[in-house]
Amino acid sequence: MKALILGGYGSFGARLARQLGDLPELELIIAGRSEAKARAFCAGYKGKAAVTPLAVDREEIARALQVVTPNVLIDASGPFQTYGAGGYGVVEACITARVPYLDLADGSAFVAGITAFDEAAKTAGVPVLSGVSSCPALTAAALREIGKEMTVTRVICGIAPTPRAALGLNVLRAVLGYVGAPVAHLVDDERATSPGLVAAKRMTIAPPGHLPLGSTRFALCDVPDLMLLPKAFPNLRTTWFGAGTRPQWMLSLLGVMGRLRVPGLTHLAPLAHKVQPFFERGEHRGGMIVQASGLRDGAPITAEWHLIAEGDDGPYVPTMAVDALLRKWAKGDLSAAGARPAIEELSLADFAPAFAAREISTGIRWQAAEDASLYHRALGPAFEELPPIVQELHMPHGRAVWTGEASVSRGRHPLARLVAFCTGFPPEQSVCPVTVTLTAKDGAEHWQRDFNGRKFQSLQWAGTGRHQHLLMERFGPITVALAITVKAGRLDLVPRHWSIFGIPLPKRLIPQGPCFEREEDGRFQFDVAIRAPLIGLIVHYRGWLRRSD
Repeated sequence: MKALILGGYGSFGARLARQLGDLPELELIIAGRSEAKARAFCAGYKGKAAVTPLAVDREEIARALQVVTPNVLIDASGPFQTYGAGGYGVVEACITARVPYLDLADGSAFVAGITAFDEAAKTAGVPVLSGVSSCPALTAAALREIGKEMTVTRVICGIAPTPRAALGLNVLRAVLGYVGAPVAHLVDDERATSPGLVAAKRMTIAPPGHLPLGSTRFALCDVPDLMLLPKAFPNLRTTWFGAGTRPQWMLSLLGVMGRLRVPGLTHLAPLAHKVQPFFERGEHRGGMIVQASGLRDGAPITAEWHLIAEGDDGPYVPTMAVDALLRKWAKGDLSAAGARPAIEELSLADFAPAFAAREISTGIRWQAAEDASLYHRALGPAFEELPPIVQELHMPHGRAVWTGEASVSRGRHPLARLVAFCTGFPPEQSVCPVTVTLTAKDGAEHWQRDFNGRKFQSLQWAGTGRHQHLLMERFGPITVALAITVKAGRLDLVPRHWSIFGIPLPKRLIPQGPCFEREEDGRFQFDVAIRAPLIGLIVHYRGWLRRSD
């Protein structure tokens, strides 16, 4: 297969070329206006696919297609929001040359307008697909997976890119162009408009059993999904899609400007592009969420699909729809001829190999059953990955007693001793009997730990709002918000936020573990270490338990 990538050395085109680099049977034509940049990219390319540079402008693409005769053209040159009604020259050239066409467009008008070429594409016998990217191809695939078990009537989606994924100058112009501009979406089956980047919702991206992103404010943005998804999901009555750009204060600032209808924001794009590197701080992670509400067997239910990509893997996600589609085509599973948005071309299973090849975590959280335990609700399906004895301890109904042995170490720093005293942690001892009594009531759990007569207790409950999908635990005056992760049968508790007497404390000073649970020799094993910056170890207790009541 010979694939021409228009914009092949740009941000998304280059990532797509690398994404496809494991296919030695593939020839990639790296095309763009700059011959020097195309040659430089090809010279540094490390994939197995063959790469060839090509200097070509969009207006000259018809002639280029006759010369290089590709099997498919992928337009990654964007931003498609700026092309306008006359921006389909590449599409027309592909139809004339009978070359299949794909693009990574996320401009609503552009993706929706592709259907004007449906008859011509069918006559030419080629597929012409727009929006073969995160929006709407991936969001539609996630929603379709959820829709297998429920009738979806309402969907709220969000994308939170890593703060270190720099946006190109043209992309910044496009984003600034719709700040405060009317964005069309559905509200209770009625077409509505809301100001772009002004209307906002807060959500937490948290694949089951994985470290979540922090609570994120998403601001309404203009994407094809808002008006196109209802065509694929006829019961859909409400749509909303937001961008969770970080730093969050910048997103809030744009929202204020949009609310005040500050004119001429696009002129700020060059300045924003220059200062962008100064704000590339925070967790180098990004994610997506598709939150669906509807009915199952006549009863209301909600479900959420989550994705988190670590580090530099996040910016590859928009290219994975094209990657998945080309691999299907290479196996002979060709898309039907015609021009349309790429809403129904791919399933989540088609994306799975690309996700697995990178550090990307995904999963669906279904609304928890009323009788589900605290940890089962927090972990969702990841709870089933825990060893049986760990599951048993975290499924208390009423009161449960576990007994065993433990050892305790204490820190020597005076501040460490003060913290241990205030929270009631046990004194240092090499081996001692331990009893843990769990009492579950009203969705919370009361933990009483008895280390050889020295008791200390804590209260655990499910986080809400900014602490959604986190476990809250209070020791005396200190409350800690904990992420629960599961890997290879081990449950880890990772501190994410903390406060004293309800007053938030700096995250950089939060005590750390490791704190984990697992099964060993048929017994419940626990290992809890609490260390704080500057003062070191506060307490470390570990041991084993068996149920005794």
